[in-house]
Amino acid sequence: MKRIGLISDTHSYLEPNLFKYLEKCDEIWHAGDIGSLEITDRLKSIAPVKAVYGNIDNHHIRQEFKLHERFICEGVDVWMTHIGGKPYVYNPKIKDQLNNNPPKLFICGHSHICKVQMDKRLKMLYMNPGAAGIHGFHQIKTMLRFTLSLGTIKDLEVVELGPRAKSPNSPIN
Repeated sequence: MKRIGLISDTHSYLEPNLFKYLEKCDEIWHAGDIGSLEITDRLKSIAPVKAVYGNIDNHHIRQEFKLHERFICEGVDVWMTHIGGKPYVYNPKIKDQLNNNPPKLFICGHSHICKVQMDKRLKMLYMNPGAAGIHGFHQIKTMLRFTLSLGTIKDLEVVELGPRAKSPNSPIN
């Protein structure tokens, strides 16, 4: 059994409130637009990190993380990418792969919209944690927490981290 903290679109900012939600997680997954390797370094001090790079991420981040991560965690087939689309309207670059070999859990970022939805056609759960950073159009910073155990996804929580308003603190806090 593993407790997962899922974030995305930090854009070089870590909300101080975030840490209390991540401290009891076994792993932290970041669905892209990290912004700075300092972000993932700080997250690694809490728990092991799996991440993908996003469209704003520089060559340093792209050297450390892949565009797509496909892996098995606690018996659950997971595919994480930054720009994946949404249920029934997937990114054309990966649509055929999804249709031919869908994972049980498909994770994306990019939209800044927190959304969890079952794709009944592909029998695949879609998750987008929204945006945990302060850049973008979203009004509330969000993340997801859930548990993976024996091939199941359970105990899903949507966590609101507060308004997007820019903090007077440093970008990484």
